[in-house]
Amino acid sequence: MNTRIPVGDFRIGDVEKKAIMAVLDLGRISEGKCVREFEKNFAKFIGTKYAIALNSGTSALIAGLTALTYYKELGIKPGTKVITSPVTYIATVNAIVLAGFKPVFVDIDKHTFGITPEGIEAHLKSVKDPENYSLILPVHLMGYVCDMDGINRVAKKYNLKTFEDSAQAHGSTYRGRRAGSLSLLSDFSFYIAHNIQAGEMGAITTDDSEIIRLVRKIKSNGRMCDCPVCTRSEGRCPRLSSYKGDDDFDPRFTHDYIGYNFKAMEFQAALGVTQLKKANWIMERRIENVEYLNQGLRQFSKVLQLPRFSRNVSYLAYPLVIKKPEIISRKELRRELEKRNIETRPLFGSIPTQQPAYSRYKNKYKGKLPNADYVGENGFYIGCHQYLNKENLKFIVKAFEEIFGGTT
Repeated sequence: MNTRIPVGDFRIGDVEKKAIMAVLDLGRISEGKCVREFEKNFAKFIGTKYAIALNSGTSALIAGLTALTYYKELGIKPGTKVITSPVTYIATVNAIVLAGFKPVFVDIDKHTFGITPEGIEAHLKSVKDPENYSLILPVHLMGYVCDMDGINRVAKKYNLKTFEDSAQAHGSTYRGRRAGSLSLLSDFSFYIAHNIQAGEMGAITTDDSEIIRLVRKIKSNGRMCDCPVCTRSEGRCPRLSSYKGDDDFDPRFTHDYIGYNFKAMEFQAALGVTQLKKANWIMERRIENVEYLNQGLRQFSKVLQLPRFSRNVSYLAYPLVIKKPEIISRKELRRELEKRNIETRPLFGSIPTQQPAYSRYKNKYKGKLPNADYVGENGFYIGCHQYLNKENLKFIVKAFEEIFGGTT
């Protein structure tokens, strides 16, 4: 097959073009009508009271964590420890560090790639300073939702808060509820390869209005403005009308927090609105594709750990873990697939032991994260996205048959 089979794909059709042209026709490209529409629709989709858009999933993580430190009633202080996954896209841990927290890693379930209540509690029982922990930040990797009931029970027992990283789990469900509605707050990413795509955009979902108010300020450089919709263009402003001081006050240029420029744009939000309307179709196609590939590749299950199948999972991609690297290494298998125009990507790596940016943790965690280390060394993924057709899927299965030959 001459056509490359990518990990993700995004098709610009008439609907998407019309949405972009509508933004241009209105003449406003910074946050406005489309961002508000996306926020309303996404909150409804996830099942939370609120959603707020930011310019990326990484920004959502940083702003969400920063908001928690400003939320006085929660008592969460920078410098405290956050339990999280060692196998995740590095943005998760970067955000923890950049927001002033200390990441602590516990091992994962090797089939669903998430941290477990048992692992979290075992760690907390083993430490001498549980009072220095403030958060649990589970990651729903590849669409697999962590055991949130169990994690929330552990969090409550140790007086911790939970913050879901749902960047890869748009639409996945857990006991009838969607990822992103199972904790105090959650982040999402709408990166081009994700289930709901917009290019570069992120969001936070929550039922807590104070978190939304704080994030709205933090993503706008910490300015005093916190209205959901600015009314300055209509000649009125609640902040100005209630201000009693004598100086020339303007809430847009008065800052009561240290923040960032994480505002979204109308273009991405407009695309996000179009994709939300296709969300059920996107999820169903990905589920069907995973089911097809599992059937076709079952013949190699002695060598490859195939993704655990569930209709509750909104699959980001098709993750594979090599069970017998003595038969074929990840490097060799990825090289052979790439030769056949099938794009592959490693499963991120175990951050404290395999990512150079966090090499300072390597000795501390050596031998303590066996599942994460194994998956990080032997896991990778290929596409299962909604635009793959039966010809593409048959080609993928055939490619594996050619590569393995009679070795299994």
